[in-house]
Amino acid sequence: MADFVAKSSVKSAVRNLTTPLASKTVLNTIIGTILADNPWSCTPYVSGGETLPAVQKSSESYSGKVIYENNDGKTVGTITVKAPSSGAFDTDISTILADSTLETAMGGTASHDSSEDSFTVTIKGHMANGELFNVRFTRDTVTVSSYESDSILTTVETWADTVSELA
Repeated sequence: MADFVAKSSVKSAVRNLTTPLASKTVLNTIIGTILADNPWSCTPYVSGGETLPAVQKSSESYSGKVIYENNDGKTVGTITVKAPSSGAFDTDISTILADSTLETAMGGTASHDSSEDSFTVTIKGHMANGELFNVRFTRDTVTVSSYESDSILTTVETWADTVSELA
């Protein structure tokens, strides 16, 4: 019987942040800088006959809660919000907060505690050697995955060391 023979060694590495990112705004500023400045010196590539950018968002998700408290400060209800983009999340939260019918039904005043929000954005990059890799950002971690060459991890890590929020 034939054996499987490994053809590559795909790696993953995680950086646990000393302090969680303060908000999705901080995350989106970091992501915007990556997309605009390409700090990892990635290169565009062709896939399926289409030229793709050197770095691009491959996925994102945002979630949080709206809490309803009565006059005694007791939580009487919650609504969990999950959205596919930062803008959609903001719209969802502000729409729920403005809905007086929901407040009446819940029996309390609505508030959004952004310190409990969670978010994730994954960036896909392409290196000149042909390798594709992912960098996933959450509130408290940065994960580099699907890479073979250690130089990719070194490049991302060297960059992350220059971003104070990613310490």
